[in-house]
Amino acid sequence: MMSSDGEAELRRGGERRNHPPLVDSSACLCRVDAGFKTVTGAKKYVPTLKLCVHPSIRTSIHPVRTGANIKPELVERSRGGSPLLPGLPDDLAVACLVRVPRADHWKLRLVCRRWQRLLVGNYFYWLRRSLGLAEEWLYVIKRDGRDGRISWEAFDPVRRSWHPLPPIPDDYSLAVGFGCEALSGCHLYLFGGRDPRKGSMRRVIYYNARTNKWHRAPDLLRRRQFFGSCVIDNRLYVSGGESEGVRRSLRSSEVYDPSKNRWSFVAELSSPMVPFAGAVYQGKWFLKGLGAQRQVLSEVYVPESDTWESVLDGMVSGWRNPSVCIDGKLFASDCKDGCRLRMYDPATDSWRRGRDSKAHAGSSRAVEAAALVPLMGKLCIVRNNMSITLVDVEDGSGEEERRVTIAGKGQIKTFITKFLSSIAGGSGGDHTHVLHCQVLQA
Repeated sequence: MMSSDGEAELRRGGERRNHPPLVDSSACLCRVDAGFKTVTGAKKYVPTLKLCVHPSIRTSIHPVRTGANIKPELVERSRGGSPLLPGLPDDLAVACLVRVPRADHWKLRLVCRRWQRLLVGNYFYWLRRSLGLAEEWLYVIKRDGRDGRISWEAFDPVRRSWHPLPPIPDDYSLAVGFGCEALSGCHLYLFGGRDPRKGSMRRVIYYNARTNKWHRAPDLLRRRQFFGSCVIDNRLYVSGGESEGVRRSLRSSEVYDPSKNRWSFVAELSSPMVPFAGAVYQGKWFLKGLGAQRQVLSEVYVPESDTWESVLDGMVSGWRNPSVCIDGKLFASDCKDGCRLRMYDPATDSWRRGRDSKAHAGSSRAVEAAALVPLMGKLCIVRNNMSITLVDVEDGSGEEERRVTIAGKGQIKTFITKFLSSIAGGSGGDHTHVLHCQVLQA
């Protein structure tokens, strides 16, 4: 968490997050670090900086500016603070630190207070994103079938490694029917659901990938579980579901705007519904679920007009879960293990099957495709055994000609679990069920 000094600075310059600049393209960085044998060598690490080649000019950091563009690291330096990296101007030091892989950021926070403040601020990650250095990690929330407890892990698709995360707060350790969405690129929200001890919940919490910590957010306006949710224009929408004490399923819908930090009611569903499938396509939210009489219903929400409409076209008639929209194209799994995909064709109002990969993993629950998510510009298939496959669908044909499995950890775990269970006389069943998957960037 940010220190009290850091919070005071943010209040004085509240708009700083909206103003780029800690690395100044006109900065004079004459005295290159000893590790850089030449100016060219230094330039390789800081391509956007202009390095002064006049040896008679002394190294200096620009005078501290006032107003919204003030640089916190330079202010601290002007007050007698130590440099971020000895022997380097702070602008160049930051340009070096942003190139450290995301997996090592936790180590940087332990070096000193200045580094810790830098890494919990918005500027550090804004610079990583603007330089094309931001990394996407996959966050998988799963339930253990033996004790019903929920846990989660993060997967680095570049280094193909799993990373532990702080425990999910106790309110959600045994919850069912809760929602999970990502906002602002780095915040993962858990909301609603039913706690076996407390019943239906309004609670909302979120995880910050930059600080690796959980925080509270404003509660939902209605208690609900087994509802639909989506994100459109960085706003979180929830609709329908059930609530304890209410005989019928819900019609109400609400939206959370992180810029205002509050929930508001929006138009209600035409009919009460407990959704089992949902997707955002062409800026609209499509929901499919069961009505009060257990009949199948389909509706679409249009944010611009704040209206719900019944929909009966070919998209919802052939729609299966899981599904995902990538680059404006809607894909869905066409078999249990996700080895064959289908793509919706709006021209014919029908689903078109892609090529079968012929690499089917089986039909057990362990290899069932639990989620489809966009990851690094590709379609990512996550299975219950925690195996992960990337599919290149860039051409939009839905034909998986370039498919690679980047995580097989779950397959090994499943084999070991079954083997140990058979020795102990157990059934050796599948014990993990993936509930939600989201991609966060930092």
